[in-house]
Amino acid sequence: MEIELKEPLIPVEEYLAAGVHIGTQQKSKDMMKFIYRVRGDGLYILDIQATDERIKTAATFLSQFDPTKILVVTSRQYGQYPARKFAETIGGMAVVGRFIPGMLTNQRLNKYIEPDVIVVTDPIGDHQAITEAVQTGIPIVALCDTNNMTKFVDIVIPTNNKGRKALSMIYYLLTKEMLRSRGISTSLTQEDFETEL
Repeated sequence: MEIELKEPLIPVEEYLAAGVHIGTQQKSKDMMKFIYRVRGDGLYILDIQATDERIKTAATFLSQFDPTKILVVTSRQYGQYPARKFAETIGGMAVVGRFIPGMLTNQRLNKYIEPDVIVVTDPIGDHQAITEAVQTGIPIVALCDTNNMTKFVDIVIPTNNKGRKALSMIYYLLTKEMLRSRGISTSLTQEDFETEL
């Protein structure tokens, strides 16, 4: 059964090639509405149409903020390069690797920052950033896989948040959409966001 998408950002085949739709073997109650089906091997498959729509929604939402006040956070190895590239291209901030507790809540910390919004790559790995964003009332955009809880997330982007190609694709599309909303065209490609192996 083919599902017709409303003008996706990129052809569906490109999403599939990047593995954006491939979830985990666990599903959370929160992510049920984004799951398209379960594969024979037990992997849950995400609905690409939902992913595409949520990237557009997140980009529109993030575009309301001063880019210098947008913080992207990732503890995931494959998320670090694309997250940094996203921040650098839109003019935002990035915290990759270990998120130091207190970065958003402890003003005495020399790494203290005051973003207006945060983007996290994985609510599990980036839980400290989410906890602090909630404490300080900062809205949260999160890349969520089939096993994530979305309790404190304002905008969920359903995606494989572990795969190298999937993460580079999502950060590339978010960047492209945000630049487009500002009337800026870019020659960047998904490959520019991909972590070297």
